Amino acid sequence: MQEQFDAIVIGAGQAGPALADRFSRAGQRVAMVERHRFGGTCVNTGCIPTKAMVASAHVAALMHRSEDYGISIRGEAAVDFGAVMARKSRISGQSSENVEKWLRGMPGVTVIQGHARFEGPGAVRVGDRLLLSERVFVNVGGRASELAPDIRNGVDVLNNSSLMALDRLPEHLGVVGGSYVGLEFAQMFRRFGSRVTVLQRGAQIVPREDADVAAALQEILEREGVEIRTGTECFALRREGERIAARWRCGDDQDELQCTHVLNATGRRPNTDDLGLEHAGVKIDERGFIEVDDQLRSSVRGIWALGECNGRGAFTHTAYNDFEIVAANLLDDDPRRVGDRIPAYALYTDPPLARIGITVGEALRSGRPTLIGERPMSRVGRAVQKGEEQGFLRVLVDAQTRHLVGATLLGVEADEAVHALLTLMYARRPVSTLQRAVFIHPTVSELLPTVLGSLRPLEAEPAQN
Repeated sequence: MQEQFDAIVIGAGQAGPALADRFSRAGQRVAMVERHRFGGTCVNTGCIPTKAMVASAHVAALMHRSEDYGISIRGEAAVDFGAVMARKSRISGQSSENVEKWLRGMPGVTVIQGHARFEGPGAVRVGDRLLLSERVFVNVGGRASELAPDIRNGVDVLNNSSLMALDRLPEHLGVVGGSYVGLEFAQMFRRFGSRVTVLQRGAQIVPREDADVAAALQEILEREGVEIRTGTECFALRREGERIAARWRCGDDQDELQCTHVLNATGRRPNTDDLGLEHAGVKIDERGFIEVDDQLRSSVRGIWALGECNGRGAFTHTAYNDFEIVAANLLDDDPRRVGDRIPAYALYTDPPLARIGITVGEALRSGRPTLIGERPMSRVGRAVQKGEEQGFLRVLVDAQTRHLVGATLLGVEADEAVHALLTLMYARRPVSTLQRAVFIHPTVSELLPTVLGSLRPLEAEPAQN
């Protein structure tokens, strides 16, 4: 059975439903294809459920620190892991249901559940249905990478999805990979009561950050009891009865630890290997990402790639911006581009790490004159009042234009405060604009003008005051 549509959208992740909605409101017929759960990674196994767990872990940590706030908890306070997971599933499930209900209520949108495969540039088969359109949008997302068979040695290893399906708290969780996904899970499970050991291949955790930022974050995690091992080599797993032996360095027997569970958090791969892209002539790179231009067009006319599968961003906010770019170009006569996007993301440890623009290392390597301003969170009134004095605020400014070029905020409410700086960068205004603003007291953001007023030449790797 052949069916003709104005647009075919493959994948109901962050970008897909919003794009279907725009086409629907433009009076066009859309086929929305989803093979699994509506909402994609963010709703089902990413941002929404994990941040719900981070919130529960935050409360668990506060229970143990209640006396620091003058609060005495009578009786024994305990983490009910089953209740934590039920809360996470309830929040995530409701979000997924909302996405599906939204899609099914769109005029002109046909929701098709099944596995989509290309049979040609404008031909997509789902079961016995052949969908035809001059415009196809691929929004299939990604999934966790797998450890090589010679490393796993037959041992069952968890990933970010299967970890959130556990019904019992791990006694000892080994986390392979010391970057964003691994560290969020490491801290939350430590707060729930697991022993946690992070095994990081490189010399530092969060390798894309400056060395002193990684060191500060490691100190925060180790203070809570998270064990971190960097410089791992000869990594391999083997089953020993009810335990998993994780060898993380060549040498003596002490370079091995015994875990009950192992989480692989070493990266992600795009869900592009079973779409039949070769039948449409769509080019992918060596890692499987669909190659796109600055307006997210693939190598084949009439096929676009949005979200994690295009390799241009691995975040919910970049996926949604992909939708905005495509919709602006096709429906609004507004030539928006990926190149206009400023790098911005957050690591949701507690406290969070928020990053925009370039790092100190990148500024030094560029050779351009740069100014730096810093302030420890221990000198931020809001942080002191909340009893969250860990971390610091850091800004980087072009010495010639006086425009902000980067910022790293590690501390309480950093993920919100950073947006004032991000807005300044998008406005392309000098930092004096923010310095003259009057912010609300007491907040973390109110110290940003003060930090910008303390600029000094960046000459070497900085140290916090």
